[in-house]
Amino acid sequence: FESYGSEIGLVLLEINFAIKNLNKWIKWKKVKKTPLLFSAKNYIISEPFGVALIISPWNFPFQLTFLPLVGAIAAGNCCVVKPSETTVATSGIISRLLSEAFDKEHIAVVEGGPEIAGELLEQKFDKIFFTGSSAVGKIVMEKAARNLTPVTLEMGGKSPCIVDKNINVDITAKNILWGKFFNTGQTCIAPDYLLVHSQIKQELEAALIKWLRVFFGPDPSQSPDYGRIINKKHYRRLVNFLNEGNIIAGGQFNEDDLYIAPTIIETSDLDAAVMQEEIFGPILPVFEYRSSAEVGEIIARNPDPLSFFIFSSDSGAIDKFINDNSFGGGSVNDTLLYYVNQNLPFGGRGKSGIGSYRGKHTFDAFSHKKTISRKGFHFDFNFKYPPYRNKHRLLKKFLFR
Repeated sequence: FESYGSEIGLVLLEINFAIKNLNKWIKWKKVKKTPLLFSAKNYIISEPFGVALIISPWNFPFQLTFLPLVGAIAAGNCCVVKPSETTVATSGIISRLLSEAFDKEHIAVVEGGPEIAGELLEQKFDKIFFTGSSAVGKIVMEKAARNLTPVTLEMGGKSPCIVDKNINVDITAKNILWGKFFNTGQTCIAPDYLLVHSQIKQELEAALIKWLRVFFGPDPSQSPDYGRIINKKHYRRLVNFLNEGNIIAGGQFNEDDLYIAPTIIETSDLDAAVMQEEIFGPILPVFEYRSSAEVGEIIARNPDPLSFFIFSSDSGAIDKFINDNSFGGGSVNDTLLYYVNQNLPFGGRGKSGIGSYRGKHTFDAFSHKKTISRKGFHFDFNFKYPPYRNKHRLLKKFLFR
């Protein structure tokens, strides 16, 4: 269910969306005239950058390769695709599918590890699209800067989930658990930590524990609906976080199976290791707050998250949280589903990314917007030519009419 919904299904939706709308996207866009150019027709023309490099990550290796690729192809680019070496089987499938569907002069796949990615970044591309960690994103941007290559960087961050006192407790708990433990927490837009109002905290924690058992049973390691950690490196990093507070649910782990139970940790230590980096796994810290100012102070320690989630029925509180915080995108009373809408641009800011994509926004990310002002010879503004004398008065009339 998770694989089809997040990987194959989303890609098929994106392909169909592009096919349906491409004729509209590629049309010259006519724009409004200005007084000085009243006799001209003005257009914006989308043209491909040229040859694009797409570097994709391991957590959704199929989707996060093909979603940018669909838009790059729609915009008319040739592409070099570098899938993640961590997901070897999926990388092989991507290579086979693309080699069967495209000439290698159009779309080429290069498999390999970090050294291959490094070699690719030494080449001159016309556009680079990278999805991954901010640490690697900095390297990509530095390499791209040498050739003044434009980049789109899609990275993660510590995405907060604020739970106000005015909520439907069960619906809130179910949405948080689904968003956090989908793909075993290995989702860049997952709620990274909870900020729960003190008046609702105890009731919410009870609901989280209840619904966790409903979702995955008494032993999640036996559930067919719960995944595993990608490899031992990430497994060991995550296990170290299990000592960061009071475990109220989960906490079990098994290295041989790369299993970490869906875990909820109650804590108040903002300096703990679990709050110094994106968790990217099935561990959910819960913090208590009493005022919106306190929420702002906590979020400011990890600014510009990729996602931002609010659960509340108080429209005033919702608006205040949205207006007081900067983030890539998010949801009110839901978690991951905002990403599914192709009409919404998806992307971060600051540490969580540069640029955006999805649907037409991907087409735009891989297109240069060329402008044309087109007029004939039947009319010419003689006043624009020297000598100027007192023509500035006429200029002011045209500019500010």
